[in-house]
Amino acid sequence: MKKKVNHDLEPYYNKDSKILILGSMPSVKSKEEGFYYMHPQNRFWKTLAKVYDENIPLTISDKKEFLKKHKIALWDTIKSCTINNSSDSSISNVVPNDINYILSKTNIDKIFTTGKKSYNLYYKYCFKNTKISAEYLPSTSPANCPKNIEEILYKEYSKIKDS
Repeated sequence: MKKKVNHDLEPYYNKDSKILILGSMPSVKSKEEGFYYMHPQNRFWKTLAKVYDENIPLTISDKKEFLKKHKIALWDTIKSCTINNSSDSSISNVVPNDINYILSKTNIDKIFTTGKKSYNLYYKYCFKNTKISAEYLPSTSPANCPKNIEEILYKEYSKIKDS
C-alpha cells in the first residue's frame, strides 16, 4: 500500500566534502536505524570499503568517519513522496530536496546517483538548480541482483575514488 512519506534523515556532510552521493529516498530500515544504506542486504558499505581497500564500517559512527575521511557526503534527491515500503518503482508525487543547500556548505564538485530512479529524479528536479552533472551508479539495493553484481558494483563505484 502506497503512503506519503517524508525524508527524515539529515544530509551527512562536512565542509571538506567533495563528492555527493544521492539516493532516492531512505529505505524503511535506514529510517528505523537513523542513517543511510542500513538494510543488512544492501551492498553500499561493502562496495565502498572494497573501492577504498578498507574494512567495512559497521557502526554509524564508523560509517561517518569513513565518509569524512574520503570527503563523501550522502543525501537523497527526494524530500517527500508517495511510496510503497522502500520500492523505488512505486515512487510518485515527488517533492525534491534542495540540493543547493548542501552544495552551499561544502566543496562538492562531483555528484553521483545510486540507481536509475535517483538519476532520473536528479535530472528532472535538481540539475536545473545545481548545474552540476551527475554520474549514474548502479543501485546497491538487494532488489538489484544480477549474477555478477559484486563485480559490477566494484567497477562502477571505483569512479568515486578516481574523482
